[in-house]
Amino acid sequence: MLITDDFLPVPVPESLDATYLVPITGLPKVSPKTAVEGLAGRLAEPVHGLAKQMLDSPLMTVDTRTVDEFPELPPDLLTAFGATEEQLARLAAATHLVVVQAEYRPGWPPAHEWAARAVAAAVAETVGGDVVDVFGLQFLDPAAALRSLPDDNGRIRLVDWVLVPYSSDADGLWFTTKGLRRFGLLELQAQGVPDHLTRAWGAVMTGAARRLLRDWTDGLSGEEVPAFVQLPVLATVTGHDIAVAYGNPEQHGATAPVLLRLELDPATDPDADSFLSLGPPPGHPGPPGRYFAAACATLFNGIQPDVRYTRTGDAMSRAVETARAALGDIRARFLAGRLPEESQLVVKYGLPGDDGPEYVWAGVTSWDTPERIVAASASDANTDPSVRIGSPVVVEASDVVDWAVLDGTGVLEGGWTQAVLDAGERGED
Repeated sequence: MLITDDFLPVPVPESLDATYLVPITGLPKVSPKTAVEGLAGRLAEPVHGLAKQMLDSPLMTVDTRTVDEFPELPPDLLTAFGATEEQLARLAAATHLVVVQAEYRPGWPPAHEWAARAVAAAVAETVGGDVVDVFGLQFLDPAAALRSLPDDNGRIRLVDWVLVPYSSDADGLWFTTKGLRRFGLLELQAQGVPDHLTRAWGAVMTGAARRLLRDWTDGLSGEEVPAFVQLPVLATVTGHDIAVAYGNPEQHGATAPVLLRLELDPATDPDADSFLSLGPPPGHPGPPGRYFAAACATLFNGIQPDVRYTRTGDAMSRAVETARAALGDIRARFLAGRLPEESQLVVKYGLPGDDGPEYVWAGVTSWDTPERIVAASASDANTDPSVRIGSPVVVEASDVVDWAVLDGTGVLEGGWTQAVLDAGERGED
């Protein structure tokens, strides 16, 4: 359902709840209160005090139940969300579960989530066990669970609370978020995302979640919980939003913003979830995937498409030589799966044109032979109408002038020619 006004009314639930489990063998030897007291000086305020207060209130319950008293957690989904064989084995061997549940009103801070996770982590630490986040179907070791809680400045990394799973459909990739409902907000989705944007679009979704969550909690800041919060139909996402969501605000902030249209997609099945769908702004021509690719290029502008130069200066020549000299090594690391997690390898190559080569970027999908790279174009080419964002391309390694490894915060490695261009050192005729 597309709302044509400037704002989209999104319903607010009456209350929110969180559930965390600690699988154990036998009965716990330490009470939750004692375990939480042990976090004094290690857990920032107000979370430590909040956990103690909620333990003493009817807003939180901590029960020890036998494993068969709690619904079975699906091992396949736990595995899909990162569970290791060791964690699944400990869960299978457990005789009891410490069940931590908390309830709170929508708004900021999300006291139910922070307090319940803190209590569960404290208990798990005392027994040397795991924390299971029932909402996210994720295992967390106690140290990771505690690190995800707010620091002394009240900051969190949204990626510790919101996942971005995806799957394939007929039009490309279908992305959703899993975690915004912790805060009362509907989950986001985007459909028709080109396959080569797996990592980049996941970062964009996380940045969009951060921006909308801020708007959402601003709308809940009053004493009374409203029935609806008005969210902007056109959501603005910046590189800074992405960087803050990943906990690296200093790494990525000066990019141009992109606009994403927000639509309410209500569920027709009463047991299914409604979504907030992200799409191109009104009037954008072409399929959504083209706009998504252009948005990624804008937000991660460590690579810039359609760069032309006809004669290079010394700095550019050295940059090209450096990139080419390292092609063999980066190919070996790509094939061996030794690139950083959640990163993507892209290459820059030249297309012939009347005014000289046009240099464009493409995301590497396979590189079976040293001489030939199979990739997906990261931009529309001016000189070749068949090269469009997301279209498959075959790149001769001899045509490559640069490469880069990207993640959600920008360029991790490589990008030498782009660094020269950004520094204004490009040679001119």
